[in-house]
Amino acid sequence: MIFSRVKSLDRILESARHNGLQGKLGAIDLILLGIGSVIGTGIFVLTSEAAQKAGPAMMISFVIAGIVCGVAALCYAELASMVPVSGSAYTYTYATVGEPLAWMVGWALVLEYAIAGSAVAVGWSGYFVGQLQQWLGITLPEALVNGPYAGGFVNLPAMFISLVVTGLLLIGTTESARVNAVLVIVKIAALLLFIVLAIPAMNSANFHPFMPTGLGGITGAAASIFFAYIGFDAVSTAAEETRDPQRTMPIGLIGSLLVCTVLYLLVAAGSIGFPLGAQPLFMPGTDHVYIPGSIELHERCQAIAAVGKNPLVCSNETLAYILRVLGHPHVANLLGLVAMLSLPSVILMMIYGQTRIFFVMARDGLLPPALARIHPRWKTPHLVTWITGGIITVAAALLPVGKLADISNSGTLFAFVMVAIGVVILRYREPDRPRPFRTPMVLPVAGLTVIGCVGLYVSLPRDAMLVFPIWSAIGLVIYFGYSRQASLVGKVADGTTPP
Repeated sequence: MIFSRVKSLDRILESARHNGLQGKLGAIDLILLGIGSVIGTGIFVLTSEAAQKAGPAMMISFVIAGIVCGVAALCYAELASMVPVSGSAYTYTYATVGEPLAWMVGWALVLEYAIAGSAVAVGWSGYFVGQLQQWLGITLPEALVNGPYAGGFVNLPAMFISLVVTGLLLIGTTESARVNAVLVIVKIAALLLFIVLAIPAMNSANFHPFMPTGLGGITGAAASIFFAYIGFDAVSTAAEETRDPQRTMPIGLIGSLLVCTVLYLLVAAGSIGFPLGAQPLFMPGTDHVYIPGSIELHERCQAIAAVGKNPLVCSNETLAYILRVLGHPHVANLLGLVAMLSLPSVILMMIYGQTRIFFVMARDGLLPPALARIHPRWKTPHLVTWITGGIITVAAALLPVGKLADISNSGTLFAFVMVAIGVVILRYREPDRPRPFRTPMVLPVAGLTVIGCVGLYVSLPRDAMLVFPIWSAIGLVIYFGYSRQASLVGKVADGTTPP
């Protein structure tokens, strides 16, 4: 039963032609969308959390996470070029291993897109609060800038930006893409400025000890910093709205990932080498580090700040803080302003990706058909946009950025595994189907994707690992309680609906 109801590629393409979205985006748009999705909270904020887990060895963590995403991108590129429709990993799974697992992937992608959007909103909140302090001298109450987990009540700035971006996406894809393109250019310029100022000031002594927490710290940091790369697959959710998707989808996926990887490694090197270093804080008398985002680490950082020295692992606006320590306060404030202005582009792409997943699932009958309605004026799936925006707003209001990132990673890793399996299955099931882009050495690449994703998953914190099976169980209840009976593919198989 678990491998039942496979939806053929021909039927998927036919369904998209009759009830699809308008193609407006080109290759440059997709690369910018990919960069806009990837470069964000992961590098602007989570660099400090990676340092707390692995110290200078987070450089290796960036490489590990980048390799896993790179081989996954090769798998995504082949499927996206063959099946240029919305739905990403959900659609690919439907066409390869069947409806139940496709539902599970679609359900898991809620953790990737919606929860990732929440994490970025919380990261934006940190820079927003810092900018208010630096430019206007306004300090917001702790209770209104932190959720309960971090000792506050609600993260009001994170809620605000989530709602603003949701409203922007309701206007339309082209308008959103134009805003995103401007923000991406500004964001890349800011990172290049950071690299130019930070790399020459590197102190090689800060790279020793290089592996203070050992191999476990490196893999743990890689599992978290993986969040800094996710989002490139959101490009594939825009397939229906792309001109000449067979050519442009691989360019968008792989091109955006390569640009981001180079920038990440340079930024990480500059972060580790800055004067106060990137060594993790250990619990007194033990060889265990404080858990990133925990109240205990927050209290330890406050104690260190009282004596005038705050290490990298204690910063909520990492890159701006580094530049202030290096003696560039005005540039630091400018970079913080850029982060505050550009991070919403990542939230935009997370909401965008999630709404397109919901849209296709509703079009297949697995969710109520009303969710697939297109607004008569804006030509966007407005109902699912509001629902996604609501989920992101609530999660951002209550949880810290690191916790949200780890939860998001668990769903993403499952989706990547299913995409890798799907590529191999289609190679054997339909070897003659045209493939504008072919994954090189498909078996080793797909195998490395699966192994890498499983390895990162088991390196996540225990509570983040537990979220995924619990979330999956809830999804199965919904599937067998509603979606299986409402599925259009199921109705065709039962003879109740003509093919």
